[in-house]
Amino acid sequence: MNTESGTGRSAIIFHGTGGNPGVAWYPWLAGQLTKRGYAVEVPHHPEINVEPIATFLPTVLEQHRFDENTVLVGHSGGAALLLAVLEHLDVTVAQAILVAGYCTRPNDSQEPVLQADYDWDAIRGHVRDIYFINSRTDPYGCDERQGRAMFERLGGTQIVRDDGHFGDWNQPFDTFELVDRLIP
Repeated sequence: MNTESGTGRSAIIFHGTGGNPGVAWYPWLAGQLTKRGYAVEVPHHPEINVEPIATFLPTVLEQHRFDENTVLVGHSGGAALLLAVLEHLDVTVAQAILVAGYCTRPNDSQEPVLQADYDWDAIRGHVRDIYFINSRTDPYGCDERQGRAMFERLGGTQIVRDDGHFGDWNQPFDTFELVDRLIP
């Protein structure tokens, strides 16, 4: 696991299931953070929610650097991935923002990104500031109930909107000012 401590601020934006770094608000947010001095990664992980988390997670942990100045942003399957990432880090990151995240199956689809259970204390201990942004109108079930389930176990801040899935193949969502404002 690459967890070398650095002095600069960094951000990693994880796309959702079937996504890629060039869709939705990911490029826009990366640009906003870069302008503010962040070193930003928007990796392409097509295995998110395809490969079982037990075999996929070690790859993710090896491919990225995490330290006390790291901000993690995940959307949908990428947000669910952040739960496993945070549980298995050996450092405490600055912030995590889970957009349309979930901790249990939100619908009838298989969800290989989910673990069978989570060490909520370990997750809480590996992030200083955590946000859950969910929508009451999420068509996939990644809704405010999912956000509430994580909030009740981890604390932090839950934000509930009426914004669908915050970007999808049929929902243009090219900017996301709320997420930008949450990151110092």
